[in-house]
Amino acid sequence: MDESHLDLNRRSWDERTPLHVASPLYDLDSFVAGRSTLHPFEPAELGPVEGCTLLHLQCHLGTDTLSWARRGATVTGLDFSGASIEAATKLAAQCGLEATFVEANVYDAAEVLGETYDVVYTGLGALNWLNDVDAWADVVAHLVAPGGRFYLLEFHPLLFVLSDDDLVLDPTFSYFHDPAGITVEDPSDYADATVQLEERRTIEWAHTIGDVVTALIDAGLEIQMLREHDVIAFEPWPFLQRVDGEAALWRSPAGKAHVPLEYSLLATKPVR
Repeated sequence: MDESHLDLNRRSWDERTPLHVASPLYDLDSFVAGRSTLHPFEPAELGPVEGCTLLHLQCHLGTDTLSWARRGATVTGLDFSGASIEAATKLAAQCGLEATFVEANVYDAAEVLGETYDVVYTGLGALNWLNDVDAWADVVAHLVAPGGRFYLLEFHPLLFVLSDDDLVLDPTFSYFHDPAGITVEDPSDYADATVQLEERRTIEWAHTIGDVVTALIDAGLEIQMLREHDVIAFEPWPFLQRVDGEAALWRSPAGKAHVPLEYSLLATKPVR
């Protein structure tokens, strides 16, 4: 990633981190008390992790990382935001969980960590911060141990082209990847629309599902599962309805279009 893009986005996440720590959206009090942030289908799709080493790339506050620790994995989280790594380390201590958190750019993860993992995991809102999905896939494939698994849960790229007001296409955005990225000017934060950020400019990139799948295959991983989901882990439109259950998920109500909002993928690394 171009250093200016990296610095710009890192400053934004450093500023957002304390807001997220205090935000009801993340609800860290209930997380410390035992709540999991994993979607109900994630453990079933990934499979057992007890006794496995698990690396979470772009881990932010570490809530998903620590949710896997509660399921028996030995976890490591990596993020380019120093503020996020500091918050995740503190959260692990509050939860009484063993975890390692490392500050590093995801493209440098293989070199910085210097080891492989039984499971590599990437959660929601990660890929849109990366300008080169092929280089990212090479890093992922390097980090997965032979015979190991890679699991991805991500917002569906269709969201990039849907209007902020309704489930209709916004003609100002393209579904397909633009190497120059999309410059976003927004003083608010998704966890608190009332906040006024100082670091309000970020640069993001769209990656189609085809781009992601092909990059992982080219990197040597074998795709085992690809699913699209009609639920989403935040409320981008006020007409969405909360799904019953512990997880904070929303979906379209009756009478509204039902479109894919997230997708998940499982890949394995063959033993050569």
